[in-house]
Formats: sequence, C-alpha cells, structure tokens
Amino acid sequence: MAKIHATAIIEDGAQIGADVEIGPFCHIGPEVALGDGSVLKSHVVLAGRTRIGARARIFPFASIGHQPQDLKYKDEPSTLTIGDDCLIREGVTMNPGTEGGTMTTSVGDRCAFLANSHVGHDCRVGSNVILSNNVMLAGHVTVGDFVIMGGGSAVIQFARVGSHAFVGGLAGVENDLIPYGMATGNRAHLIGLNLVGLRRRNFDRDQINTLRRAYRQLFAEEGTLKERVEDVATEFAGVPLVEEVVAFIRAGGDRAICGPSHAEPVGA
Repeated sequence: MAKIHATAIIEDGAQIGADVEIGPFCHIGPEVALGDGSVLKSHVVLAGRTRIGARARIFPFASIGHQPQDLKYKDEPSTLTIGDDCLIREGVTMNPGTEGGTMTTSVGDRCAFLANSHVGHDCRVGSNVILSNNVMLAGHVTVGDFVIMGGGSAVIQFARVGSHAFVGGLAGVENDLIPYGMATGNRAHLIGLNLVGLRRRNFDRDQINTLRRAYRQLFAEEGTLKERVEDVATEFAGVPLVEEVVAFIRAGGDRAICGPSHAEPVGA
C-alpha cells in the first residue's frame, strides 16, 4: 500500500506504482511515472515526461525532469528515463532530451547519483554507474556501465566515457576516455587502467595482463594512434576486453581520445 504524506502534491495523470512512499512537500507532475516500491524522502520534484523504474530512492531537493538547460529548447516533448534501483541523493538534477539531440536522456539500472550531481540533456548513462558529489555531465555525454566518477569532476558536451572507466576527483574530461581507463587532472589525461575496478569486478589476472599489454601498445609514442589501433586489433583479435577498447576508438565521436601526458611534470 502506498504511503503518501498529506502535504505531497500528485497531479492528475501521474502514474504512481504500488507500495511507494512519498514524503512531505514532494511534487509529482502529470506526465510522470514512478515505479513500484520507490521512496521519495521529502521536497522531491519530479516533472516533465519522466519515467522512473522500481525501487528508486530519492532524497530532498532533487529536481528530476525539469526542462533542459539548453537555450534552444522550445518545449518539444522530450523524455527522461531512469532504470530500476537507482539512488538519487540531495540536490541532484537531471534533464530530459532535446530536439537537437536524441529527444531523450536515459539512465540505466542500479546507479548512484550523490549529492548535487547533474545529468544534462541528451545524456546516455549506463547501469551500475556512480557519480560522486558535485559531478557534472554536460549535454550529449555518453557514460558506459560500471563507470565511477570522483567528486567534483566534469565531462564536456558530446564526450564519451567507456565502460568500467574511472575519473578522478576534480578532473575535467574534455576528450573520450577509453573503456577500463583511468583519468585524472584538469584537463584530464589518461594515467593507466582502472586496475582496482577490474579486480573488484572479478576480472581474472590473465584478462588484466592481456589488457595491460594492449594498453601499452595503444599508447606507445611510436606511430599514429590509427596505426597502433590496427596493430592491436590484429594481435588481440578474439580478446573481448581489447576488442571493446578498439571498437570504442574506431567508433570515434566529436572528441579526440584522452591519452597519457608525456610532458615533464611541472617543476621537474
């Protein structure tokens, strides 16, 4: 049975699942669908054409589904879709898509959005993603599964972050980060592979060692990146982790590939 506080406002047309809890001073718009077993603590606002899956936990002052922060937006009927079992902490903002993008912003299952993080319009966020406090995703960003982003980090519009990647705190990501990569700094540069994440997710030693060999070849200083990609694709054909990285680079995008910094450290 639903538990809805007397001060909550649920507009006509909203679809509310079974066994939800809606706390004081929440506001749910007429085109929102909220999944079974979800909990809205208090002062949560759900707006627009927003679909939220089952068992969401949403904390005070989250603003989900209001119009995009895009001056070109003209009230087109765009959407925001959030999967099951997502945690949305205090002050989180998520915006729907735009006509200039895909008309939708999508978030997968089992994601955690910590306090004051932001998901911009037309973003595609995979499953099992963690955005730490104050992380900012600009519009049109793609984030793969199992990505972790450290506090205060930011991703520029149209950039891609590959699956299982790790972005360090306060990093400014302005280029595409390969799957399994780790990036830090402002502007962010690649510092290696997310070895801790790989081990935590039970990738075995042989998989990790193979991926490390491929990584060293991909980001060696000899030759062009295109040449190195073709060499790695040939040598590691049939190795799924390496093939995923190669496919990511080959797919390209609006941004260059985030690479290592070969410059001498400041003060050296």
